[in-house]
Amino acid sequence: MSWCNRRTFLIGAVALGGCGFTPAYGPSGGAAGLLGRVEIEEPGDHYGYVLVRELEDRLGRTSSGKYYLSLSTTVERQEMAVTIGGLTNRFDLLGEATYALMDKNTKEVLTTGKVDNFTGYSTTGTTVATLAGETDAEERLMIMLADQIHAQLLAFAKTNPL
Repeated sequence: MSWCNRRTFLIGAVALGGCGFTPAYGPSGGAAGLLGRVEIEEPGDHYGYVLVRELEDRLGRTSSGKYYLSLSTTVERQEMAVTIGGLTNRFDLLGEATYALMDKNTKEVLTTGKVDNFTGYSTTGTTVATLAGETDAEERLMIMLADQIHAQLLAFAKTNPL
């Protein structure tokens, strides 16, 4: 790393600190109250399993947290590229997840939200390749939804210390 790059890095770090930037999980970031304290609803299907796995990866896994996160997911498959012969070459997966964060003791709903996203996969390969593409697309979709839910929970925790 050259001297110029270090100087640029240090100036950038100082500038971020000066504008009020604080890490979400830092001492005064607000989101530390979520780490290891959110019990997430048990998944009911494969989509829910991946979503819960990803959220637990970000928030920590616990079975006795102070907060409870309920989730609901829907996934719709749409044909996108259909040949003249009627064969579908590409599918899009449209996903939506709704969530509610509650205090486990008082049952008070602290925040709710809905996120949505999409991804796709190709069906032009072999059957095995198509199934692998579909499985990968489903997982990518749930990861994107988990990222969005996590970001919204972090924003909520910043303005409503837990």
